[in-house]
Amino acid sequence: MSAPPHTKPSSKAAADTAQRRQSKTRESGADGKKARTIDPARRLALALLAEVTRGRPLDEALEAEEAGLAVPGVRGADLSDQTGKKPEAWAAIRARAQRLAAETLRQAQRADCLLAPLLKRAPPEPVRFALRLAVVEHHALGAPAHAVVDSLVDIFAADPVLKPFAGLANAVLRRSLQPCDWQGLPVPKLPSWIRKRLRAAYSEKVVAAIEQAHLAGPALDLSLKPEVDPGPLVAQGFVALPGGSLRTREPVQISALPGYAAGAFWVQEAAAAQPARALLEKIRALPPSVPVLDLCAAPGGKTLQLASAGRQVIAVDVSPKRLERLRENLVRLRLAEQVTCVAADLRSWTPPEPARAVLIDLPCTATGTIRRHPELPFLRREKDLARVRALQDLLLDRAASFLAVGGVMAVATCSLLPDEGEEMVHAFLERHPELVPLPVTAPLGEASGPGWRTRPDHLPEAGGLDGFFFALVARRA
Repeated sequence: MSAPPHTKPSSKAAADTAQRRQSKTRESGADGKKARTIDPARRLALALLAEVTRGRPLDEALEAEEAGLAVPGVRGADLSDQTGKKPEAWAAIRARAQRLAAETLRQAQRADCLLAPLLKRAPPEPVRFALRLAVVEHHALGAPAHAVVDSLVDIFAADPVLKPFAGLANAVLRRSLQPCDWQGLPVPKLPSWIRKRLRAAYSEKVVAAIEQAHLAGPALDLSLKPEVDPGPLVAQGFVALPGGSLRTREPVQISALPGYAAGAFWVQEAAAAQPARALLEKIRALPPSVPVLDLCAAPGGKTLQLASAGRQVIAVDVSPKRLERLRENLVRLRLAEQVTCVAADLRSWTPPEPARAVLIDLPCTATGTIRRHPELPFLRREKDLARVRALQDLLLDRAASFLAVGGVMAVATCSLLPDEGEEMVHAFLERHPELVPLPVTAPLGEASGPGWRTRPDHLPEAGGLDGFFFALVARRA
């Protein structure tokens, strides 16, 4: 049995609840069997947040919910039967739910500042996230307070897990959605285990700027095929960044942008585009027919860069499902003939012959992508770092064994932690005296140790960058 509510509703809140129940009875008829339609986007957002509490990233959670695994009444395949809306409305519901869930995670600490004084003790996690969602949707996203309260209390009443806390939700939300200085609340901080490492590597000032960038959220960046005229996208409000990426900070429907159907571009964050560009610069003299090994290739942005530059590519990833998405993009971009996709584990896979060019984007804690994946602080733990570092070393050593004499390798991670960047590559070079670091420059970021680094606080006037580290090494002739 669930615990009792954690705060006692006021007499006014109790009266409001009673009035709402009477109104609902009138809407439903005397027997009360016909329930009010639950807002599908809010319900889906809560399901996504529940999956995050179980350790699942938002994008994976959305895939599960779209398959109808855990959201009664919000299945994409039969949306018209469940909600009375047409199936084509699913895209809008999904987009709104994603935004609600992501913004709730991004601003959860601010929501807690308003909720904590109203709760005698912390409620169960699903209840806590539902309250956070309501607070963030009103104060950060501007939804009317009455609509948020009514909708959330309806959701509570219809959910067996949340139902015992419906009175709590009604009482707390009516107080927490009162006018306040939302922007004056503290900027959400990184988990302490990440913060202490970043303070040691950079400074408190830099860490604070990174946290501010996380709160601001990401922009949308596109990489264009070399022959594509950026003019139509610039006319849509995109601006060119150093290095060639195009960026907008406005919400857009990607599939409706000019050139999408023709395969003119793909989504790729500007910092993430730099390792492949740097490798391509180093192998300009290499015949295009000589394949480049793209290891840990999915989701495939770097594969698309290499192929669009005219290179043959062998793209290797452990996930067949993620490779299937890469194949879909290759077809849309008319690049499928240049890429061989291989679903394999690098710990046991070996290329058919030594490679003269290798790119490996290592699995990592992904702390550099928190601004676009705000669930990561809720998923990552300090104990994960040692396990991930061991895997990185193993995969790096395997990749080094694939490299031909005179060959060049780009090593990249989307991490802010020196443990997974500068320190990792230093240790790698010490283990492999046959490898030498190559000088690196890039249009975004700064030199750092044996490579190049970007951070969320870089390029603030244009909306910041993901945290990335990459280095280039060559095998001695």
